[in-house]
Amino acid sequence: MIAPGVLTALALDAVRSEIRAGMTTLQLDAIAERVIRDGGGGPNFMLEPGYRHTICASVNEAIVHGIPNDRPLEPGDLVSIDCGAIVDGWNGDSAFSMVVPGEADSERVAVRQALSDATERSLWAGIAALAQARHLNDIGGFIEDVIVDANPGWGIIEDYVGHGIGRSMHEDPPVFNYRVRDKGPKVKPGLVVAIEPMVTEGTIDSHTLADDWTVVTDDGGSAAHWEHSIAVHGGGIWVLTAIDGGAAGLAPFGVVPTPVA
Repeated sequence: MIAPGVLTALALDAVRSEIRAGMTTLQLDAIAERVIRDGGGGPNFMLEPGYRHTICASVNEAIVHGIPNDRPLEPGDLVSIDCGAIVDGWNGDSAFSMVVPGEADSERVAVRQALSDATERSLWAGIAALAQARHLNDIGGFIEDVIVDANPGWGIIEDYVGHGIGRSMHEDPPVFNYRVRDKGPKVKPGLVVAIEPMVTEGTIDSHTLADDWTVVTDDGGSAAHWEHSIAVHGGGIWVLTAIDGGAAGLAPFGVVPTPVA
């Protein structure tokens, strides 16, 4: 699963470098598709029945599954890009959020940036916890604690959680971003999961738009979404969708990722 993970990371890096005011999410979608196909893979989101794009692009109040469109991004928009690649039947899946640079309401930008930063930090806290966890559901509390510490008024989405990943993009087991009573499966070599916290600046109540894909907050509050695919192996953990295996993101937690042999 290393190849699809790296290709997913490269596609997202290319998209991130092009995000600016005036750019459309359809243009970003084309960039991601080109990187994946040039790298010898395919966009696995297109394998989902009824979906025709390489990325999901969720802007501002959109939480997840936003369909790329021709609306130009504006300064201060909070855009979340979710993407995956498939190579030789194996899948990668990752996401990031970013505030579009430029002149915008400073208070609004500050809230959105803080929301994205905390969501990213909670993701890395969960990945770091995975390195030591006995059971998979141990990590949800670490993710939740980061968000509560950042702002107890923010909400952690419960209707959409992380998942196992392998031959299919979405597999068992579910990966919760909050505390649950059940311990979940044991963490042992061979486990590969996608951890993906989604956090809102208000309530977690949401609904799906008429396009049957885009999930938005009921209160119109902004949402952030960060994700990585991680492998547990005999030597430790490796973040498949980070070029450095997660070294930079895990460093603040004292965890050193180990390459898959």
